[in-house]
Amino acid sequence: MKTRFTVIKLHRRCPPGPMMSGSQLWAVDVYGRGFSLWAAGGRWRRVADLLLELKRVTGSQHCCWGIGCDHQVYLHVYPSQVPIRHQEKTYENQRWNPVDGYTDTLLPTDRWQWTDESGLNPQPLHSFVLPSANWEWEGDWYVDDESCGRESSETGGWEYAVDFPATFTKEKKWNSCVRRRRWLRYRRYKALGSWAKVPLDRARPPPEPFTDISCGGWDMSDSPEKHIYLWAVSQQGKLWFRTGIRQQNPEGTCWEPIQVPQEVAQVSAGPKDLLWVVLWDGQLLARTGINKDCPKGSSWELVQPPNQKGAVHVAVGLTVVWAVTKDNKVWFRRGVNSHNPTGSGWISIGGEMLMLSMGPNDQVWGVGSDDRTVYFRHGVTATEVTGRSWVAVSAQLDGSASTNHSSVHVQSDASVFAGEVTTPSQGSVLGCDDTDIPKPRVPKITSDSFISALVSDRSAPAHDPPSVAHPSVPEDNQMKSQESDSSVLSPSSLSDGSETPWSNVDLEEMKGSVPSSTRSSVATYPIELQHNTVVQEELPPWAWVTGGGCDISSSSHVDLFNISDPGPLSPSITPALSALDTDTRTRGAQRERDASVEKYVYAVIKEVTALVPVFRDSLYTMAVYTPERTKQRCPILLATPSQQDFNTWLSLLNESCCASRGLGEHPSKQAMWAVTCKGDVMVHEPSPSLEAPAQYLPCEHMFWRQVPAHLLCVESNSLGVVWGIAHDHTAWVYTGGSRGPSAQGNENLNQAISDVRSVYIYENQRWNPMTGYTDKGLPTDRYMWSDASGLRECTKDNTRPPSPQWTWVSDWAVDFGVPGGTDKEGWQYAADFPVTFHGYKTIKDFVRRRRWARKCKISLTGPWQKVPPIALTDVTVLPCLAQCSLEQVPVWAISEKGDVLCRLGVTTNNPSGNSWLHVGTDQPFKSICIGGGHQVWAIARDGAVFYRGSVSAHNPAGECWYHIPSPPKQTLRQVSVGRTSVYAVDENSNLWYRQGLTPSYPQGSAWELISSNVCKVSVGPLDQVWIIADKVPGYPSESSGTVCHRLGVKPMQPKGLSWDFGIGGRWEHLSVRGNSIEAQRVAPRSPMPSRTQSQVNGNAVGC
Repeated sequence: MKTRFTVIKLHRRCPPGPMMSGSQLWAVDVYGRGFSLWAAGGRWRRVADLLLELKRVTGSQHCCWGIGCDHQVYLHVYPSQVPIRHQEKTYENQRWNPVDGYTDTLLPTDRWQWTDESGLNPQPLHSFVLPSANWEWEGDWYVDDESCGRESSETGGWEYAVDFPATFTKEKKWNSCVRRRRWLRYRRYKALGSWAKVPLDRARPPPEPFTDISCGGWDMSDSPEKHIYLWAVSQQGKLWFRTGIRQQNPEGTCWEPIQVPQEVAQVSAGPKDLLWVVLWDGQLLARTGINKDCPKGSSWELVQPPNQKGAVHVAVGLTVVWAVTKDNKVWFRRGVNSHNPTGSGWISIGGEMLMLSMGPNDQVWGVGSDDRTVYFRHGVTATEVTGRSWVAVSAQLDGSASTNHSSVHVQSDASVFAGEVTTPSQGSVLGCDDTDIPKPRVPKITSDSFISALVSDRSAPAHDPPSVAHPSVPEDNQMKSQESDSSVLSPSSLSDGSETPWSNVDLEEMKGSVPSSTRSSVATYPIELQHNTVVQEELPPWAWVTGGGCDISSSSHVDLFNISDPGPLSPSITPALSALDTDTRTRGAQRERDASVEKYVYAVIKEVTALVPVFRDSLYTMAVYTPERTKQRCPILLATPSQQDFNTWLSLLNESCCASRGLGEHPSKQAMWAVTCKGDVMVHEPSPSLEAPAQYLPCEHMFWRQVPAHLLCVESNSLGVVWGIAHDHTAWVYTGGSRGPSAQGNENLNQAISDVRSVYIYENQRWNPMTGYTDKGLPTDRYMWSDASGLRECTKDNTRPPSPQWTWVSDWAVDFGVPGGTDKEGWQYAADFPVTFHGYKTIKDFVRRRRWARKCKISLTGPWQKVPPIALTDVTVLPCLAQCSLEQVPVWAISEKGDVLCRLGVTTNNPSGNSWLHVGTDQPFKSICIGGGHQVWAIARDGAVFYRGSVSAHNPAGECWYHIPSPPKQTLRQVSVGRTSVYAVDENSNLWYRQGLTPSYPQGSAWELISSNVCKVSVGPLDQVWIIADKVPGYPSESSGTVCHRLGVKPMQPKGLSWDFGIGGRWEHLSVRGNSIEAQRVAPRSPMPSRTQSQVNGNAVGC
C-alpha cells in the first residue's frame, strides 16, 4: 500500500553518527522479506533475491545467517576486496623398481597413489568436488614446485625418501626408493554479497528442520582469524552445533547434536563465551565450560525465568543477558560474566517487545510487540548497561519515488533514526521500570499552514535560544502538558550557566501498573524548506531483527538518534549540595495514564522523612517516606540496578535531606535510635516539641536517617553513650559522638564492622499410614518448605540473604537449637499446623517440622568499636538528663548464656568501659533494663520478673534480687524502665504498666494492662513511652513493626491517653532513652538553688 502526501524536508548538518561505516542491521518483516540497513545509505534495502523468504536471521561483523521458510539455512557473506579462497591439496606417491624406475605401481603395504600428507586417507583428483554451488574453481590442478621451501624447476616438485613414511627431501639419493609431490587447486567463494543456501552435510538431509539460529563466539579467541560458532534449534527441540566455520570456510563442515536435558525453543550466543537457551516450558539454561578449546561447552545450569509466565526469548551479549517473557515484558539479568554465566537476578526494564538482539558491544535492538517497529536501546554504556530509553528506527524503505514540485533536488541523506523518540527517563539510574515504547506516528502535513508556522518560528525574536528543544505536543494534550510543566522542573528550565544546573530525579514508585511512556519530543534545528511530493511505501511490520553485525560506538555522541538528552543522571552533581535549595523538587517516576492525564509523583527534599533500604524483587531498593506517604502507608520506592549506584544515591539523598535540616554528620547525644528488620540503624534528632504536652510533633513528621551499622538492637543515653548488639551477639560501642582521646580525626572513627546472622527455613512433613512422614501434605497444609509462619514458600534454592549486601558463609544445616527442643534428627512434632511443637513424638502427632539454618555475613565500615569477648543478647544504659554529670555510666547486659553482667569504667570519654562484673543469678535471664535512680529490672527466660536492690553509683552491682509477680496468666519477655515508670511486654504482645512505684517501694504494687498489639517498648528519661507496634489499625496489609508514640503522658498521668502511629514496615527495635529534651516551661524559674543529685533521695530528677 502506497500513500501520497506532502512533507517538509528538514535538512541539518549532522556529525558522523555512532554507527560504524561497515556495520549493518538486518531485519525480517512478517511476510518473510529480508532487509538490511547501512549507516551510509540510511534506508532499508530489500535483499536482491525477491523469492527468498526468511524466518530468523543472526548476524556478525562478517556475515549473516538465516533460516528460510523452507527450514533451510542460508548465509550472506559481506562483500570484501579480499576474496575468500580455499586451497585444496593432495599428494601423488610413486615407488621405484629396477625395470620401470619410478611408477605408480606401489607395494600392497604402501599408501595409495593419491593421498593426503599423512598418507592415511586416499585423495584422488577426481574425489575433490565443490562443496556447493556457491564455490567455483580458479583453474586446474598444478604441481606445487615449492614443497620444500626452495625454488626448483628441474625436480618437477618431487620429494624423495627411503620409504613411506619418512622424511622427504628435494635431493635424490642412491637409496631413495619412494617419492611424492603435492598438487594444488584453489576454489573461490563466489556468493559474496548475496544470500546462498548452505549445502547439506555430504548431500544428506539435515537431521531435522531448523526453527531458530544464533551465531557468536568470534571474540572468544585473540587470534587474527576469527572463528564463528553457529547454533541452531530444530523443530523437535534439539540443539545443534555447526563445526568448521572459519574465515576461509564460511559455510562450515557439518552439524553436531548437543545434549540438552529438555526441549529447546530458542538459542542465543554471545560474541564471547556466553550461551543461553529458552526451554519449551519457559525456563532458561546457561551453558558453562565454553572456551576456545571447547567451544561447545560442557554442562548446563538452570536459570529461573523472571516471572511466573516464563521466558519466550533471550538475547546474549558480551557480559549481559536480556530476556522477554510471555507477557512481552523486558528483563535484564545482572551479574552475568564469564565466571558466572547464570548471573544473580532479574531487573525489569520498561517497554514491551517481541524479541531482542544484542550488538557487538552489548547494544540492544528489539521489535515492539504492539507496533512491530524496530527499536534501539539508547544510553547503553559500560557503566549504565541497561540504557535509558527505547528509540524507534524510522528509516524509510529504499526505492521510494519522489516528485519535486519546486525544482529543488530531493536529498537522500536523511537520518536513519528520526521521528518521534522516547525522552530518556532522567532518573533511569534509579528505576528499572522505565518508559514504555512510544507509538510511532507520521504526522500528515497537508496544508501550507504548517509551513507558515515553521517560517514564523524561524523568524522568532533573537532572545529565544535556538538550541532549546520545543516539544511537539498534540493539540488535545497541550493544556495538559502546560499544567504538568507548571508543577515540576523541566530540563529546559535550567539556568543559563550562572548556577550549577540540577537534573530532575525521577523517583520511581514500583506500584500499580507499568508506567506509560514519557512525552515525546522532537528537537528543532535550523531548517531549509523544500516542498516535495513523495510517494512513500509504508514500513512493513517487522518480525525479527539482528544487531550482531551493527556496531554502535557507546563513546560517540548520539546525534543520529535526534535525542535532546541532558545526559544520564549522574552522582556527579554531589558537589552542588552546597547550593541546595530546600524547595528543590524530586520528581516521581510513576506516570499513570488515567483519562489521558500524566500524573507525576514528587517529593520535596525538605519533606522527606526517611530513606529506608529494602530488598524487593532482587533489586537494590530504598523506600522514600514523606508525612503524607507515611499516613497512607505507601512509600515511594526507588530501585537501582547495582549496589554501587544504590550506595551512591542513598548517600546523596541522605546528605541532601540532612543539609536541608541543618543536621551534622553524626547524631547528637539526644538522638533516638531504631533498628529495622534488615539490621539498618536509623536515628532521629528530637526537638522540644516532640514531647510537648500542648502540641506534639506528629510521628509522621519525624525525620529518620541511617547510620552505618548492622545491628540487632541499640541503646543510648543523653551523655552520648551508645551500645549495640549485632546478630552474632557481638557488642559494639558508637564512637561517632565521642570527644575523648579515641575520637581524634575521622580516621580513628571508621572501623571495619562485620555481622553474621542466620537465615531460617522450615521443612514440614505430614504422616500418612502407608509411607509414614512424607513431604506430601494436604491441600490446606502449609508449604512443605516455608518460613516460620508457613504462609510463604521458602526453599533452599529460592531463599536469599536479607539484602544483597549480605553473602553466604555456610551451607544449609539442621538447627538443633530450636525452642521447645528436637529429636536426634532435628524434628519437632505436633498434632497439626499450626500448633505448639515439641521435641518428641507422640501417638497424636500427625505433622512434624525441622528448622534449617544458613549463615550470612556483612562487612562495612563505620564509627563503631568492638567490645570483646563476651557475646551479649541484651544491653541497657542508664538514662539521665542532659545536665547530669556522672563519673561512670552504669551499663548492664545479659550474655548469650543468660548471665547478668555489669560494665565497669564506662564514661563519656571511654564509652566501651574497662571490664565486666558478673552479677549472680539463680537462672538465666533474657531481658534487663536500668532506669532513673539506678532501678534495675530484669526478666528470666521462664518469664519471671526480678528487681535488683541496693544498686547505686557506689555499689554498681547491687545486693540481691527481689522476685516480682508477673501479670496473671502472662509471661513477660521485655521490660523498660524510665524515671518513675516501668513498662513490660508479654509473649502475647500486651503492654503492661507497673503501678505503685515510689522511692520507698520501688518494686511497685500491681500490673495494669495498657494496650495490646505491642512488640517492644522503650521508656525514656522523661518517662516518655514509645513502642514498636505489631499492626496499624486500618491497614491490615502493613508489615509488622511500626514506630508509635504514647500521647498524653504527664507526671500525674504516666499511662498516657492514646497512640500516634509513625513510620512503619518491619521496624524491630527503638530506643528513646537518650532523649531528655524537655519542652520549655511557662512557669518562671524558682529563685531557690537547685538541689544536687544526692539530695533527691533516689529520685531520678538529677539523673
